[in-house]
Amino acid sequence: MTDAIEDIEIRLLLEALHQRYHYDFRNYAQASIRRRLRQALGQLGFANFSAMHERLLHDEALLPRLLGYLTVQVSEMFRDPGYFRALREKVVPRLKTYPSLKVWIAGCSTGEEVYSLAILFREEGLEDRTQFYATDISAEALEAASRGIYALDRIAGFTRNHQEAGGKSSLSDYYATAYGSAVFDKSLRERVVFSDHSLVTDAVFGEMHLISCRNVMIYFDRDLQDRAIGLFKDSLVRNGFLGLGSKENLRFSPHAGAFGDFVRAEKIYQRRDA
Repeated sequence: MTDAIEDIEIRLLLEALHQRYHYDFRNYAQASIRRRLRQALGQLGFANFSAMHERLLHDEALLPRLLGYLTVQVSEMFRDPGYFRALREKVVPRLKTYPSLKVWIAGCSTGEEVYSLAILFREEGLEDRTQFYATDISAEALEAASRGIYALDRIAGFTRNHQEAGGKSSLSDYYATAYGSAVFDKSLRERVVFSDHSLVTDAVFGEMHLISCRNVMIYFDRDLQDRAIGLFKDSLVRNGFLGLGSKENLRFSPHAGAFGDFVRAEKIYQRRDA
């Protein structure tokens, strides 16, 4: 198969995914999409993308399997501890001035960042006044996030990150172990709303004091990155905070002027006072 034919097949497949199921990957970075679709092609047993396209149109059971390849579900608790330490030491003192708070974890994957922030806010005495919104486009990821169950062999790394992020307690205070897994305390998700939301097609759904969207926009093309940043801008209260991933920034966005650097090294920005 030539690259030109493959390009056509991929465009048609992504268009079918959008038209049939309303998942829009058409403006994701093409090199990343191509790589993930090629992986799906072999592991799902299709001879080519046209065959996958045909099955997708007529068999809804293929959708969640394909989304598992197209949505990147790689995370860990307190990933990049310096980011969470900066939230704790620089952002939290500002958040403490509000009587109530709304926090949006956009692209929450399987929930590791949700529980990280819930624990951080509990340790800083902010949990009781905070409503967390955890969103993703993958129903399977949201289901996993809402369960809060992680393989026990991941906990040592989670614990190390928590300590490096300035944790004020032992991570073991927040989970129980059973059958080779760590089950995080259900009280950590009592103030969390897990919901489907697409940065590609959906709109603002509330005013937020902190938005954390890390390592999601690296998979978007420039136009889609600009759309997401505009959505965050419109979602933040005056002087609210936006946290991005270590390889992401606002530098080339037309919305950059709406933000100021707050902790530059950790990609934490503050919405300017209009």
